Amino acid sequence: MNGSSRVTARRPAFRAISVLAALATVLLVVSGCGRDTGDQPRSVTVVGTGQVTGTPDTLRADIGVEATAPDVTTALNETSAKVTAVTDAVVAAGVERKDVATQQVSVNPQYTNPSPGATSEVGGYLATNTIRVTIRDIAKASAVLSAAATAGGDNTRISNVSFAIDDDSDLLDQAREAAFTDARGRAEQYANLAGDSLGKVLTITESTSGQEKSAAPGTFERDVAAAPVPVEPGQQELTFTVNVTFALD
Repeated sequence: MNGSSRVTARRPAFRAISVLAALATVLLVVSGCGRDTGDQPRSVTVVGTGQVTGTPDTLRADIGVEATAPDVTTALNETSAKVTAVTDAVVAAGVERKDVATQQVSVNPQYTNPSPGATSEVGGYLATNTIRVTIRDIAKASAVLSAAATAGGDNTRISNVSFAIDDDSDLLDQAREAAFTDARGRAEQYANLAGDSLGKVLTITESTSGQEKSAAPGTFERDVAAAPVPVEPGQQELTFTVNVTFALD
């Protein structure tokens, strides 16, 4: 009798375990059925590129002058006089004064080369004054650079010469349209390969790139009127890229 009672006493515990296991199975099944992968639309993302070319209509150049003197004041005064002459010359050659801006003014000590064992000493000062000139009429660029070289003398330094398109809004519109057309064509091809049709646009992101064309720097002799400087702007490329995500129907 005692053994039979012990067996009977364990049965409720086994039943509780069986019920919990069944509930766990039901919960797992319900949880799995709750995941609906159909909520996320099927899509394709492509990159389209559009490239156009244009003729630069603007030239920018840094024009600097240098002067060495025994003291700072004299060195600065000499560069100030020279850069004023250069500014007046480029304005007379067709540059608007608002398109002339100071880029850099500096003065640094120049040290002597001492004999072995001796200490170097300041032997003078080198001053520089550089202006940034924007020439909006390419046809005048040659005359402007020549005038600057003549006015500044043989310590004239012309550098960072570059060409640009002042107003590239029309070119941007053309490149943007070409890039989107390219992207749609790619997306339609992928949709056809997948056996789908192309749906609406979901997202668009864009980027553009255009690089100014540079020319080599130059120096010019004083006391001799500088010959006309050849200026050839060539062509400038502008590239537009779009990332477009289309829905697939």
